[in-house]
Amino acid sequence: MKQRFVSDLQTHDELVNEPFLLQDVVRRTTRDGRPYLLCTYADRTGQAAGVFWDVPEHIEKWIRPGLAVLVTGRITEYRNAPQINTTDLNRWHQPEMALFLPSSKRPRAEMESELLGYIDQLGTPWQELVSDVLLAPAFYHRFVEAPAARGMHHAFVGGLLEHTLSMARLSLILADHYPYVNRDLLLAGALLHDAGKALEYEIANGISFSDDGRLVGHIVRVVAMVERAAAERPEIDEEQLRQLVHLLVSHHGTLEWGSPVVPKTLEAILLHQIDLLDSRVQGFFDHLQANYGEDGWSVRASHMFNTELRRPEGFGVDEPPIVEDGEIGFDE
Repeated sequence: MKQRFVSDLQTHDELVNEPFLLQDVVRRTTRDGRPYLLCTYADRTGQAAGVFWDVPEHIEKWIRPGLAVLVTGRITEYRNAPQINTTDLNRWHQPEMALFLPSSKRPRAEMESELLGYIDQLGTPWQELVSDVLLAPAFYHRFVEAPAARGMHHAFVGGLLEHTLSMARLSLILADHYPYVNRDLLLAGALLHDAGKALEYEIANGISFSDDGRLVGHIVRVVAMVERAAAERPEIDEEQLRQLVHLLVSHHGTLEWGSPVVPKTLEAILLHQIDLLDSRVQGFFDHLQANYGEDGWSVRASHMFNTELRRPEGFGVDEPPIVEDGEIGFDE
């Protein structure tokens, strides 16, 4: 059973076979040619850096990110943060993933009810189409459990649902604010835009890409899901479907960020900006939560913003921090 969480670590603490999720591994070599590892260990309360000198060959053969490991070592301080000076690692073959993965702070039942409420606000044929995709029994469980990313923002169990609901709320506000907006189209796009991430990520061994995520990706996957569902509903005409698909394929905004086309309609421009806004704001909160500093600033720079961040007045540490894995990108 786990005895020490990241939030509890103090300098000089000794760890013996303490469970952590190995979130990242970087191989380095000393000037005299000895291999060592820079590790990132995580649990549901945060993450801690680790260094492992003189790595035994039998560990080198199996070590990789995403594994649950049993860590032996001593806590030191490096750059004003705890560092686990690792002396031994063992695999934990039947891990309790609830120890490692942070979850949405919002109650699941509350979010599921809110999702149904947004779907009910849609007119025909959008309500039926969105229901067919998101509420399909074989898919729904994965959708409400999935993270929205491996790092950067909403990288926690239920993060995809929380991100989707925030997007839906913002889309309704902007549909009322700006003229000429097709409200149903924008809301449907907000609800569906990242649905493919339910199949892109797995959480069995930490947040990682599935084979579908590596080979297909969430944008292509959601388009396939939507077009398959639309084929069963003749009331959806070709132009309506084309407009929705454009929202889905352009929501990342640029080719460099993974969209095959850039936004070219009012609703597509709004959807991209809403997605960018929600991911950046949540990324701001996630970084501060995971890198809380006593002086009002984060203890390290954010990969999303490339700088230290100042926490807003009233921001606290009452809840466990969200783990981020340091990836740089749009919303992965």
